[in-house]
Amino acid sequence: MPTEPRPPSREESLRRVVAFFESIRPEDAQRMDTLYADDAWFKDPFNEVRGPQAIGRIFAAMFEQLHDPAFVVRDAVAQGDQAFLTWELRFRFRRFDSRTPQTIRGATHLRFAADGRIAMHRDYWDAAEELYEKLPALGALMRWLRRRASH
Repeated sequence: MPTEPRPPSREESLRRVVAFFESIRPEDAQRMDTLYADDAWFKDPFNEVRGPQAIGRIFAAMFEQLHDPAFVVRDAVAQGDQAFLTWELRFRFRRFDSRTPQTIRGATHLRFAADGRIAMHRDYWDAAEELYEKLPALGALMRWLRRRASH
């Protein structure tokens, strides 16, 4: 009698997720179903979508808008069916000064499905500080607003 393959441990799932994101390439956006469950939910400061295809479109857009985006996972903790990552996204803007390296720092909360794929992916990062302030015209306004709000 054949045995059913055992689902991956949460630590194995977490290691696979970290390795995937630290080596992500444009063509990986087409194979998000290997990482995300069929009804996976994804939310970040700009998007809220369901399903691997919609999630893949977000990552495809990242590669279209940024030069050489690369994730560096700083911390990864798993407990039960959940994990929490802290990360940096390093890139250069395509539309603006593409010579200047940029970094966005953020965190991700994940929940895993029984098969080890991601069922929920929620990114937390400050779009004002980590992105808007780095844009040429908008950045000056955002920095001025921050200074005004801090007094």
